[in-house]
Amino acid sequence: MANSLVKQTLNYLKRNPKFLTPLSSQSHTRFFTSSIATADDPQLDDPSSSFTFSPEGQEDGNSNNNTNKSDRDDRIYVKAPSSKPETASSVTMPMSFVTGSTVGRRFYKDVKLREADDGIGWTVMLDYRTLKTPSKRPLKLPTLPLAKAIAAEWEYQQIDGIRPFTMPLMRLACTALERVPLNRAKIIEYLLKKFNQDLVFCRAPEDNDLTCGVYESQVQKIDPLLGWVESEFGFKPIIYSSFFGGKQEDGLIKAIDNLLKKTDDCELAAIDAIAAAAHSLIIAVGISRGKLQIEEAIELIRLEEDLQMDRWGLVEGGHDLDIADLRVQISSAAVFLGLSRRI
Repeated sequence: MANSLVKQTLNYLKRNPKFLTPLSSQSHTRFFTSSIATADDPQLDDPSSSFTFSPEGQEDGNSNNNTNKSDRDDRIYVKAPSSKPETASSVTMPMSFVTGSTVGRRFYKDVKLREADDGIGWTVMLDYRTLKTPSKRPLKLPTLPLAKAIAAEWEYQQIDGIRPFTMPLMRLACTALERVPLNRAKIIEYLLKKFNQDLVFCRAPEDNDLTCGVYESQVQKIDPLLGWVESEFGFKPIIYSSFFGGKQEDGLIKAIDNLLKKTDDCELAAIDAIAAAAHSLIIAVGISRGKLQIEEAIELIRLEEDLQMDRWGLVEGGHDLDIADLRVQISSAAVFLGLSRRI
């Protein structure tokens, strides 16, 4: 199943390369905040320096959607040289993602891979510097394909500046290695808290002229997924028409809880990211279990909005950017999920 997911996902992205094109429009800065500081070039030439990366929400146990945007502290640190050990310091460059900004300039020439010291996993090298996690440990990746993909993200960076919004796999890797191990219980708790309000459980009113078309499309497109949930977990999902959600059976909640607890850190990071973008844990689980492919998931997520667009038209600079942003988030998380699995 994992092998199929990787092949189908990568083939899909080859046919649709624009889906991984990062957004540079300022209209999406509502999701992230940014501030930039730069370093003097001499500080970047020290052989002992290391490049470290701080992901969003590493100290927050809640899902990405629940993070206070103003409190985020996404940083890159480059260890500066010092002739006196007692005055050693770091050059800190706060960073954010999915914005049009750059963070400093590219300070390395070559990107290489190296097998981890313990022989389990792979690390990325920027020239002679080891790419590190926020806790100053080497960024050890579980599979060679994932390490190659993240190395490609760093190789893609231009001389005039590092663009963090073009590194979604790096972001997810740091989340999996740093945030998930420390906050696993809280992440699962938050996902289950939102489970009763899952997008696929909400059904438009059937007897309303404005929503009857939506209802018919939901029956056609979403009911097969709900049927899969019943066969997979043994409990039939409860459908509701309230924006406030409804209560699912305890047995189904327990089954999803058990599934999440059995995931590894990379799987949970990917599921959390997809669920946040899709407003649906079921869709995230469907992708992780091979039931849904990227395009199928996006169609379900945007079902109601696409029908409204067909009726009232597309708002340029609004709907089109939302669609592109969704494709980036779902595609990158699905690719990360597939590449992180040992086939």
